[in-house]
Amino acid sequence: MLRLLASCCCLVGLASSALGQAAPPAPPTDLFDYLKKPEAVFAWKQVSKTPTPQGTITILDLTSQTWQGIVWKHQIELIVPKDVTPTATMVLYNTGGKPNATTAMLGLQIAQLVKAPVAFLYGIPNQPLFGGKTEDALIAETFVKYLETEDGSWPLLFPMVKSLLKAMDAIQAHAMEDWKFEVKQFVVTGASKRGWTSWLTGASGDPRVKAIAPLVIDTLNFPKQMTNQVEAFGKPSLMIADYTRRGLVPIPDSGAAKKLWQMVDPWMYRGKLTLPKLIVNGTNDPYWPQDALNSYWNDLAGDKHLLYVPNAGHDLRGIGDDGKKELLPMKAVNTLAAFCRSQIFDKPMPQLTWEYQASGDFLMVKPIGTVKALTLWRADSETRDFRGSKWTGEVALKDQETKKYDGTLEVGYKLKPNAQPFQAMFGEVTFDYDGIPLNLSTQIRIEVKK
Repeated sequence: MLRLLASCCCLVGLASSALGQAAPPAPPTDLFDYLKKPEAVFAWKQVSKTPTPQGTITILDLTSQTWQGIVWKHQIELIVPKDVTPTATMVLYNTGGKPNATTAMLGLQIAQLVKAPVAFLYGIPNQPLFGGKTEDALIAETFVKYLETEDGSWPLLFPMVKSLLKAMDAIQAHAMEDWKFEVKQFVVTGASKRGWTSWLTGASGDPRVKAIAPLVIDTLNFPKQMTNQVEAFGKPSLMIADYTRRGLVPIPDSGAAKKLWQMVDPWMYRGKLTLPKLIVNGTNDPYWPQDALNSYWNDLAGDKHLLYVPNAGHDLRGIGDDGKKELLPMKAVNTLAAFCRSQIFDKPMPQLTWEYQASGDFLMVKPIGTVKALTLWRADSETRDFRGSKWTGEVALKDQETKKYDGTLEVGYKLKPNAQPFQAMFGEVTFDYDGIPLNLSTQIRIEVKK
């Protein structure tokens, strides 16, 4: 039975910067060295501008850089919804491929919710390369090249990051020419390896990066994550086979290999990642252990927010009332849009802090904002591998009780005696943010039935 009580217990401020922590060591400089390198081939041009009933879509061609003798080319899709004017801060979503109907639908949905222009950058990374390699196989190839040469420009994440910075250059120049308006900053987002790119773009030190929203890249602190993954799954996930096949995982016991993983691990740049951030994960993502975030969350300083989408995998699409996967991952889209709107219009986000009681089966949550619902999500498993588990939600606070809230709620989560040995749980608070249903989550806790 779910229990909800008012409480005056003090909370640990888990969603704000930790106090008293020693400063992290300086990361390798190879990323910064690569980003500072001039790019003589940089260029952009407008190739189309199409009015639609929903708004205007403009396509730019971008040449971002020359990397390992290869000229990188991209397209930028600028989406300006009807009756929306330019804003000083824009959303910059990085993704692969080229403009298509699915990404246009996603971009328009985000832009309409945010009520501001949105930019989609394609071709992150440029691929295929090196004999037809794409995605993780391509990243792994460049990591191996680094180990062979110790040339710090090889890791593919570095040109991926530079592509975003050059896209900012192009968007700013286009905005001055076409909109007669100065775009100053960006909220950078993207999923999976493009979420990885979003983290490193945030770490770049470029002052135009106002905030980041990395999606489904729940693997900061790589050495610890690799250990966690084997403990949870019994072996590395098949989803990272491109790295295990090349001998990159487990991390080889060599100075070059250790430096390589430091060069691309956002956790190593955490001293620079104090900007606002929204982390979005799916509970059943086959890439990561269920509690992977717990290996790095407390190390992240500054304003930070978290969303877990229950019963969603790597694409973040939840299960609808009809039992089918959503067409668009709307819980993630709504929360991402609300976060972006808060950064663009400088309107504070709702806040959520929490603490799992060390003794007693209670989750203490403190939401600040207009609360619509509080849900406790739970799943169980025979082992620490929850990838195939079904999450069920128990609602403690319902819509009809919607109100401004600034207090502490106590949620009982006593372990179910009929459940499997490993039981996982997290709390989710649904806020009303300017008419958008914004969901924020607590960390996941895994308990073992005695």
